[in-house]
Amino acid sequence: MIIRRFVIKSIFFSLVFLPILFLNQAWVENTISGKVVSVTDGDTITVLDSSNTQHKIRIYGVDCPESHQDYGQKAKQFTSDLVFGKTVEVKAMDTDRYGRTVGIVIVDGKCLNEELVKNGMAWFYGQYCKASFCSKWKQYQEEARSRKIGLWEMENPIHPWEFRRKSTKTNTTQPTTTHPAGAYHGNSKSMVFHSPKCKFYDCKNCTTVFTDRDQAIKLEFKSCGECKP
Repeated sequence: MIIRRFVIKSIFFSLVFLPILFLNQAWVENTISGKVVSVTDGDTITVLDSSNTQHKIRIYGVDCPESHQDYGQKAKQFTSDLVFGKTVEVKAMDTDRYGRTVGIVIVDGKCLNEELVKNGMAWFYGQYCKASFCSKWKQYQEEARSRKIGLWEMENPIHPWEFRRKSTKTNTTQPTTTHPAGAYHGNSKSMVFHSPKCKFYDCKNCTTVFTDRDQAIKLEFKSCGECKP
């Protein structure tokens, strides 16, 4: 009888409490907390966690103008003003083809993703934003458009994905580098950084971006022996 009760209690614990434990563990594993040490553009930042590991974050569900596109630099400045040098929480939603974590960024109680759309610094990216709250972000975009704030003050703003497509066609006929001058990629495992001309520039673990060489050296990255940045 005692054994039977023990078995029943064990089964009850497994059915009720273990799923909760696993959910909590999954939530923790999918969250990155750290200081923003770099802002590449309006929708891409780099976060340094407590273990001194850098994570390149692509902001989920939004698409900012490219850096060399109208409002690109303003979007970058907006993101920098909001998060640079601050501790943020990143809820990972996905990983993109470049190995970047795609996530929701929370800083000072605000959602960076939402703030970008609300202030007309980014488009709602409906093609990839499939979460339940995405419809709300779409509404924020319509409100920003009706108020003509940010990029919506322009009469016919070009979607960044269209801008990239046109740039790709141009580069096909007249090949030019698409990497911003002075940008370096760092391998978060080998702690080696590469210049845009290096064949290892977009390596699998090259998730850290530096605006200049001094920044990479300061964070104890070593220069690549092949491209010698």
